[in-house]
Amino acid sequence: MYALLISGLSAIIVFLALYFGDFSAWGWALFFSALAFAGCNLLIGKIVGNRVKAIAEQIQANMLQAQKRMQERMNAWRHRPPGSLKQAQLELQKFQHAAIADALGASSAMEKFRNWAPLMGRQIATMRMQLHYQDRNWKEVDALLPKCIVFDPMTAAMAIARTYMRDGYHHEKDKKDRPKPNDIDRRFERGSARLRYGQGALLFGLYAWIKNQSGDPDAALETLLRADRKMENATIKRNIELLRNNKPKQFSLAGLGDEWYALGLEEPRMRAPRSHERPF
Repeated sequence: MYALLISGLSAIIVFLALYFGDFSAWGWALFFSALAFAGCNLLIGKIVGNRVKAIAEQIQANMLQAQKRMQERMNAWRHRPPGSLKQAQLELQKFQHAAIADALGASSAMEKFRNWAPLMGRQIATMRMQLHYQDRNWKEVDALLPKCIVFDPMTAAMAIARTYMRDGYHHEKDKKDRPKPNDIDRRFERGSARLRYGQGALLFGLYAWIKNQSGDPDAALETLLRADRKMENATIKRNIELLRNNKPKQFSLAGLGDEWYALGLEEPRMRAPRSHERPF
């Protein structure tokens, strides 16, 4: 990586200049060379990080602007129906696909920084995976997932949801006939371990949803009770009551809104717009 090479070269130059220039003993020369390495590495990291952050923020701003335009179009359809719900869905999908394609194109500006930081390639892969996930491009998502950094609950939820779509939820047995943790279990435990109080309703809800779908409402309830100790969330509490009252078929994460539907495991219900008669 360029940052490490430049920092290392700077440290060597400082050491040689101080020691062979008779400015200090070898111990002090080594100490100041270490400071030079750390300082140079931090400076390069800050410069590169700020430039990459600016690109990421611009991409995010463009996506938010596209979402705003989509919402405005949906609001307009409530007053002037486009013809059919299917037609409206196709138009929204086309609009979103174009916005994501633009964002993926803009992400190529990060490529020039790939060799400047050890984890830059993984950061780029994570951003692109999230964009492809929104576009339901599962081939690209599956190719990028092993290269991603799972640093936030949404990325962890995407990884779990995609694993469930692709592989289902199955367990192998150990020698004592106990279920072994699978990829979904391991991803959930790693993701939930990083959460602070008040975070992760989507992650816990998703894991409970998978448990419930696999025919284990007791495990789903246990997961939600863990979540309830970590946060205050109406959707979590509602599903706890449903499971306690033996109503697993009514389990629903619709209360989490767009975050839940973004995972692609369920589709939101589109209401047909009401036609209004115009007064003459």
